[in-house]
Amino acid sequence: MESESFLSPYLFCPVCGSSRFVVSGVRSKRCEACGFEFFLNSSASVAAFIVNVKVELLVCRRAKEPEKGTFDLPGGFVDPGESAEQALSRELSEELGCLPAESHYLFSLPNRYQWGAVVVPTTDCFFRVTLADETKLCPHDDVASFSWIPLEDIDPQAFGLKSIAKAVARFQQEFKG
Repeated sequence: MESESFLSPYLFCPVCGSSRFVVSGVRSKRCEACGFEFFLNSSASVAAFIVNVKVELLVCRRAKEPEKGTFDLPGGFVDPGESAEQALSRELSEELGCLPAESHYLFSLPNRYQWGAVVVPTTDCFFRVTLADETKLCPHDDVASFSWIPLEDIDPQAFGLKSIAKAVARFQQEFKG
């Protein structure tokens, strides 16, 4: 069962430490010792499609695992207490030193994000972003480098994260300059 693979790394109750921590639902484990029930919900993440006037997509190279060295879109996880739009602005600032002039929500996709020995279920939210100034971009944080690639020349399979690859393919199909 898919939920069991997500829940399998969680062996002990985080409240009392008991090993009597058993699967009790599609996305939960319950402690038979103290009664605590843990729900593993999807984490939210954001990613930006930034297309310039030459119809080139801003593509980043991942600086860290998972999928280090592969293509990616700028973005990352939504922090607690943060909206998806706030996370998008923060991630663009952290990764490229820029802020969006405009952003428009496009679609979302489910993902399985491998983080060491743990698989994190995510819901990846994709935005179309316009930058106020494309000339002062600088790679930071999770971005090793970036480049502008003509949208029609991009191979979605060059993106290491599966949901990003699917999103790029979908964006190429649906894009209207």
